[in-house]
Amino acid sequence: MKWKQDTKKKKQDQHLTTNEKRSDSLKEVYKFLVKDLLKENDNIVIALSGGPDSMALLFLLKDVQKEKRINIICAHINHNVRKESKEEKIFVEKICKENNIIFEYRKIEKYPKDQFKEEIARQKRYEYFDEIANKYNAKYLFTAHHGDDLIETILMRIVRGSTLKGYSGFSKVTKRGQYQIIRPFIEITKEDILTYNRINKIPYVIDKSNEEDKYTRNRYRKYILPLLKKENKNIHHKFYKLSKTLNEYNSFIEKYTKEIFEKIYKDNILNIASLLKEETIIQKQIIHLFLEKIYKKDISKITDKHTEQIYKMIYTKKPNVKGNFPNHIEIRKTYNKLIWKKGKQEIKPYKLEIKDKIVLPNGHVIEKIKETKETNNFVCHLNTKEITLPLFVRTKIKGDKVSIKGMNGTKKIKDIFINEKIDLEERKTWPIVVDAKNKVVWIPGLKKTKLDNPKEEMYDIILKYY
Repeated sequence: MKWKQDTKKKKQDQHLTTNEKRSDSLKEVYKFLVKDLLKENDNIVIALSGGPDSMALLFLLKDVQKEKRINIICAHINHNVRKESKEEKIFVEKICKENNIIFEYRKIEKYPKDQFKEEIARQKRYEYFDEIANKYNAKYLFTAHHGDDLIETILMRIVRGSTLKGYSGFSKVTKRGQYQIIRPFIEITKEDILTYNRINKIPYVIDKSNEEDKYTRNRYRKYILPLLKKENKNIHHKFYKLSKTLNEYNSFIEKYTKEIFEKIYKDNILNIASLLKEETIIQKQIIHLFLEKIYKKDISKITDKHTEQIYKMIYTKKPNVKGNFPNHIEIRKTYNKLIWKKGKQEIKPYKLEIKDKIVLPNGHVIEKIKETKETNNFVCHLNTKEITLPLFVRTKIKGDKVSIKGMNGTKKIKDIFINEKIDLEERKTWPIVVDAKNKVVWIPGLKKTKLDNPKEEMYDIILKYY
């Protein structure tokens, strides 16, 4: 594979000064880097593929290096899906050696089930960049995403469906962990970059897969982008303005919704009653925050159809509904709660003898105590003359009934669970205290039975549930 260098207009370009070899837009990029961003002795990482965009960025940073003593580290990743990748690595490594730049390299040996997917590749790529940035204590990671890339990204997300933040594409500066991602070319076009490469005789390699129609982005690049530019040659400025506006609105909404989210989300549970008090746009943003909590780095697997699915769940009149989501996540609406869990969890029935203290499968504890002033449903006072020892705690069985304190007759425990709006999954492990004859004496944390004795002279056992 041969590297490419544009040679057109060679004679008229060769007498230009360094500054003249930059278009007005590139001059603005250079000014941003030198005057506004970089400081002496900054360590910076550049994601260098060897293509025209990243090579232009590298040589622009080399120019910056003449004014400011910055340390440049190249991070090159081989996704191991094209035969040309090996030669591209050799090319990039050679450029780095010739320019006294630190060269870091990573080869991905294998993808899950031998299938290359863009979202998986992106995840692995940024995990590698994280590693390199941390290794060199770098303040910035530079990528060569430009204005045409931004247009393509926004259009793709509009068609695919996304969030307000997703529709904004990507930003010029993005915080990631301990460093920032800088995209200095976001306001310039591919044509600007190719012109800069030609004038400055910057070599680069061509990825032939960028021309293949099987990739969605390529189709936008080849067929839709030219039509937009025909309508307005500066369309990239319009999309950048749109991106900034959406980001500004999103920042305000995010700040507002995060404050609400922290109040209504706890222990993997979202309070639906509180959520429904908010405006629709805030509800949907909170739902997305809920999904971000679940998926973290895998949030790219979530689309607007998943947000809409949850939105419909919280508005259904059914008390218990559930849905399956990517990564084997199950999300359930149970009364006024939205709960999530990963994978199938086997829930086994149990029956355990209560001695002094016992830790239950649901993580709670039942303990015999000597005294307490509490009289709520988390404490039970029993008289051994009215029950048959020993006492047991078990899961509910079909047909369980109980004599509720202050009520006549008996009531099915199933109906109590329904009336108290207990989640279907919680019902399977909720503790029921019974005596040796299987008589229900207490439903911890929920209901007292007629066997609970509040008067001091009428009990000799105190149980506490916590």
